[in-house]
Amino acid sequence: MRLLRPVILAVILAGAFFYFTTYRRNPLHPANWASNPTKVEIIEAAGNEPPDAEEQNNINVYRRNIPAVVNITSKAVTFDFFYGLVPQEGQGSGFVIDKDGHILTNYHVIAEARQLEVTLHNKRKYRATVVGTDPSHDLAVIQIKAPDLVPVVMGDSKNLQVGQKVYAIGNPFGLSGTLTKGIVSSIRPVQEPSGNTIDEAIQTDAAINPGNSGGPLLNWRGEVIGINTMILSSVGQSAGIGFAVPINTAKAVLNDLLTLGRVRRPALGVKTIPISPELADQMGLAADYGLLIVQVVPGGAAERAGLRGGNERAYLGNIPITVGGDLIVAIDGEDVQDQQDLGRIMNSHRSGDTVRVTVYRGKKKLDVTVTLGEARQQV
Repeated sequence: MRLLRPVILAVILAGAFFYFTTYRRNPLHPANWASNPTKVEIIEAAGNEPPDAEEQNNINVYRRNIPAVVNITSKAVTFDFFYGLVPQEGQGSGFVIDKDGHILTNYHVIAEARQLEVTLHNKRKYRATVVGTDPSHDLAVIQIKAPDLVPVVMGDSKNLQVGQKVYAIGNPFGLSGTLTKGIVSSIRPVQEPSGNTIDEAIQTDAAINPGNSGGPLLNWRGEVIGINTMILSSVGQSAGIGFAVPINTAKAVLNDLLTLGRVRRPALGVKTIPISPELADQMGLAADYGLLIVQVVPGGAAERAGLRGGNERAYLGNIPITVGGDLIVAIDGEDVQDQQDLGRIMNSHRSGDTVRVTVYRGKKKLDVTVTLGEARQQV
């Protein structure tokens, strides 16, 4: 009997330990308070509430434009040292601009492509041909032959304000028909990886990712105000800083792209130097800013309009120049401070346009009408 007591005590202690540490804590063991109802009762919404005004506008913008947004697949061939010629495939977006099947996109989406395939929102696929390219503005027009196309409505990007609502539609990471929403974060010049500068690029926090390039940026009315082109990110994905080419930049060159396949870049036909207040004081100029014409290009637009280059030899540091020419201070009423201003103004025009150039000739202020020529080397 003395031998059984320790055994019985050990069994009791082991049973108590098991009960309190394992059995009671076992989640599969039903608690005493739990019940087993025959029907689960949950709280459901009264019904499908209609979207509010903002949601409805989002829906309208998407439905109105999604038939026009396309997915572009480009197929190219690259050379690998070990494998030789290797097929390469890329994706981007674009949008239909007319019923003839012309599609506006980014140049870098179709650059060096040997074959282009366009997929519409209805999943139908078409071979596309390149109609025209403008690498300096990262723009391209391609064309497909397809029935019942629905083109977008082109808006105006001239008077955009920071804070305006915008929408981006495209195919990020190949996910077709994706809508994102944001605001205009800024209007600023930005340099692309190619080295070209987009003047007055639309910066937005609407999520833009690889595959969105070439897709439309829309205002709250569903009008296209830009072409999504690049992101600023250290990880290659959206960091809330995306950029779009203003639609007015595209509209200014569309006619050339469709009819000529290239852009007739406008040129004023002058060689100039920027004027600072110090230089203006030393030269005795009538204004302390602007571009001093040192030479007019023979036979160019400026010479034909009567603008004058320099006629007196001088030195700017160790650089020989000619002074005494007209001082350009404005074009069409817009101040011209340096060559960047002149280039930006030229980008909003095309060859054959007429502009009003305001100059100082000595102390006399003149307005000269100039019909722009086609660029070669100088603006």
